[in-house]
Amino acid sequence: MAEARTAEEVAARARRAADLPDLDGAIGGCFACPRLVAWREEVARTKRAAFRDQEYWGRPVPGLGVSDARIAILGLAPAAHGGNRTGRIFTGDRSGDVLFAALHRAGLANQPTSLARDDGLTLRATRIFSAVRCAPPDNKPTPGERDTCAPWLHRELDLIRPTLRVVVALGAFAWAAWWPALHAVYGVRPPSPRPAFGHGAHWSGTAVPEVLGCYHVSQQNTFTGRLTPQMLDEVFTRAKQVAGVD
Repeated sequence: MAEARTAEEVAARARRAADLPDLDGAIGGCFACPRLVAWREEVARTKRAAFRDQEYWGRPVPGLGVSDARIAILGLAPAAHGGNRTGRIFTGDRSGDVLFAALHRAGLANQPTSLARDDGLTLRATRIFSAVRCAPPDNKPTPGERDTCAPWLHRELDLIRPTLRVVVALGAFAWAAWWPALHAVYGVRPPSPRPAFGHGAHWSGTAVPEVLGCYHVSQQNTFTGRLTPQMLDEVFTRAKQVAGVD
């Protein structure tokens, strides 16, 4: 499969993706952002001591979930020793522990843990993906990296567009990434001024998915009590209601 090494190649390859498996494979062959490529590969070489016997994925991380998703969960980027290690989004780190436990309580995941690509996890009516597909240094992509990566997000949204009813944006970065996607995928001009992000924020338009804001499931939020299991449960209960998922 041809590798994408420039923003123009990313955009062209994303447009050509025929379905989600094709898109996932194309994402895995992206080398368009030199800083992110260097970082993800350096982390994969040096590893964390606890995972020194494991082979790291060290590539962009594709989405996870069903092709007829009614609920989408949009995150920031893979974790250096989570998705960048396991090759599956929100898998193998504490953020994922919190997220998948909540999805299981909501009846959207068949198990409460996500440890490895072959652990049997499946999602119901849900797809998870991130605005940036490579682990960034300090968990902070640059605006240019965000924009270069955007065609992957836009094509993924386009492929699940027929069934998608609601997007849960995990954090302010994901919330901000939604508005360009709204225009690129749905041809709808984003509201001006942009709706402010906040936990429980809710935006709805005409003939487009509704958007729910949720604090990110990072340790900074979950360990401090800024985001509690009850708060997550409330968000996913609302998402199911909006999406018409029992």
